[in-house]
Amino acid sequence: MALTRELNELVCRYDKYAELHRSAAMRDLERSVCGCAYGSTSWTTRREAERIAQLLELRPAAKLLDVGAGTGWPGLYLAELTGCDVVVVDLPLGGLRLALERAAADSLSQRCEVVAADGAALPFKDASFDALSHSDVLCCTPDKLGVLRSCRRIARDGARMVFTVIALTPLLADSERRTAIASGPTFVDSPDDYAVLFDQSGWCMQERTDITAEVLQSMRTELEGMQGSAEALAKALGSGEFAERTKRRQATIAAVDAGLLRRELFVARTG
Repeated sequence: MALTRELNELVCRYDKYAELHRSAAMRDLERSVCGCAYGSTSWTTRREAERIAQLLELRPAAKLLDVGAGTGWPGLYLAELTGCDVVVVDLPLGGLRLALERAAADSLSQRCEVVAADGAALPFKDASFDALSHSDVLCCTPDKLGVLRSCRRIARDGARMVFTVIALTPLLADSERRTAIASGPTFVDSPDDYAVLFDQSGWCMQERTDITAEVLQSMRTELEGMQGSAEALAKALGSGEFAERTKRRQATIAAVDAGLLRRELFVARTG
């Protein structure tokens, strides 16, 4: 599978992040933001994961696919919480190795499978999953429609999909749009609104909720934690990487606070 240069750089960055997560400073920072430490690259908190479990109507023996879950968050937690079986899919191998380690530590190995694959080319049979989730994944992939179509193909009749995504606020001026794109995730821009992408991919949208206030609070908590543990984090990340992360988080917070970026939670189901 050939990746674009930009996507390959993103995969390499997440691979590096997975290894950095092994440091105590990084785990402590994640706990302060998300309430857990899986090595997550999304903004899903423990409380939000519990809400996702309810929206997906997960139950024992149900089969869940967590796309772009990397280190296993929140898919492994959802499996532990509800008794469902989970398949974790992502491209960075470092994150998938952490997911396997965490599944073993949490006694979930018998109910967890880890697969290296692109979300837009899922290697599963048609109609093979009861539920699907992805946390802040579509804003980190260029082929958003491809991911939604691939998810639809493998979803069973009556299956539910829940996902969160960071997106540009509609009707921005050109200068605001440029600022939002520069401050957001790598592929935050979308050719169409997500409601349109649902129609094009065969999903029926059930719910759309603005959760920008929650992610803004999480970002501020993370920045405060970074500043409060600057010495330990700079040692773990390297001073240059730590400075760059701090600068980027400040820019993202400013864009969200200015109303240029938003985060939404979507619930959809097969027709």
